[in-house]
Amino acid sequence: MTHNELKITTNSPEETRELGTRIGELAQPGDVILLVGELGAGKTCLTQGIAWGLGITDYALSPSFVIMRELYGRLPLYHLDLYRLENPEEIIDLGLDDYLYGSGVCVVEWADRGLEILPLENLLIKITSTGDRRDFQLIPSGEHYREMIGKLTKNPVRGKS
Repeated sequence: MTHNELKITTNSPEETRELGTRIGELAQPGDVILLVGELGAGKTCLTQGIAWGLGITDYALSPSFVIMRELYGRLPLYHLDLYRLENPEEIIDLGLDDYLYGSGVCVVEWADRGLEILPLENLLIKITSTGDRRDFQLIPSGEHYREMIGKLTKNPVRGKS
């Protein structure tokens, strides 16, 4: 059974990190998770949860000014932020293929700045926010990511209100 997408709403930073933790627990080597959302939508908060799910104890700060941070746990986490980049050519010039096609988990914030050059198989997460509410639309591209969505659906995130 395959799943095409999953919509999840969180109502606090803790619930957002819980969703991220669940995704991190399911992550496998080579996973690419693309995050799209406005400034303050919760991309870094979700990434912090993914880091926790990978067993990373360091805090996953936004890498906006350094473009990429590496953190280590069960698998390496390559946390990229494309916010400061203007066009796909700048992304290509960074030579990120070792991260995007490597054996770690790659989380890309502001992925919409380079969707056309990022791996075709990925988990795209679109985030919209209103106050403390965050709406997540998880869109899998590829069988592995559809299976991940299926596991998230069978064992949903339980909010901590």
